[in-house]
Amino acid sequence: MPKPALQFYGDPLPGIDVSELQGKLIVVEGPDAVGRSTQIALLRVWLEQEGHAVLDTGLARSALAGKGIQRAKEGNTLGPITMTLFYATDFADRLENEIIPALRAGFVVLIDRYIFSVMARAIARGEDRAWIEKVSGFALVPHAVYYLKAGVQDLIKRVVVGRGAFDHWESGMDMRFGSDMYDSFVKYQTRLIRALDSMAAKYDFEIVDARRTPEEIFADLQKRIAALFRARRRSGTVRLSDTIQS
Repeated sequence: MPKPALQFYGDPLPGIDVSELQGKLIVVEGPDAVGRSTQIALLRVWLEQEGHAVLDTGLARSALAGKGIQRAKEGNTLGPITMTLFYATDFADRLENEIIPALRAGFVVLIDRYIFSVMARAIARGEDRAWIEKVSGFALVPHAVYYLKAGVQDLIKRVVVGRGAFDHWESGMDMRFGSDMYDSFVKYQTRLIRALDSMAAKYDFEIVDARRTPEEIFADLQKRIAALFRARRRSGTVRLSDTIQS
């Protein structure tokens, strides 16, 4: 079913006329090491070859907060609530200064992790779900959210083959979920996946089997996005369901 014209989940950013946002907002979500960045890179090349102007962005890339987040992570000293608010600030800055201007200009905006990852990380660290959902209400409702879903053992294989070492934050070591990096990674990523799974129905995620090869996943995403563009051309704007904001 085609998605409606862009709207906000909660209170909108001031001064934004959503009728001016003529681009497409496409999100790729999923846990750490699932292959989101690979798919974003492939999708960007394909969409540009199809004649679309494309912006891709992701967490901790804002001019306002991106460098601060990286410096804070290097010190491994931030508490979970402070880190959540840091990421929310980063997202708000990118939304206002990158994402919305690109949508206004008619771009396809590809996002590697949206506000859902910020929410899932907070929930996985024991923060209040209602609070973090309220904090995140300024986000736009995307045209599509593709949730790359894989099990923890699949993620472990990718970390070992790819980087060869576990990351402090991706392992949830700030909360010491386990006795060592491996154990903490398993427990934290299990909690993260559970949090994302719990959002899937409410926020209308399209679940994509990420246990396959990158080429198979890309082909799947191509079909879904091509169908999204076809449906949009046929139907025009439809009304946002009240259940989206429930």
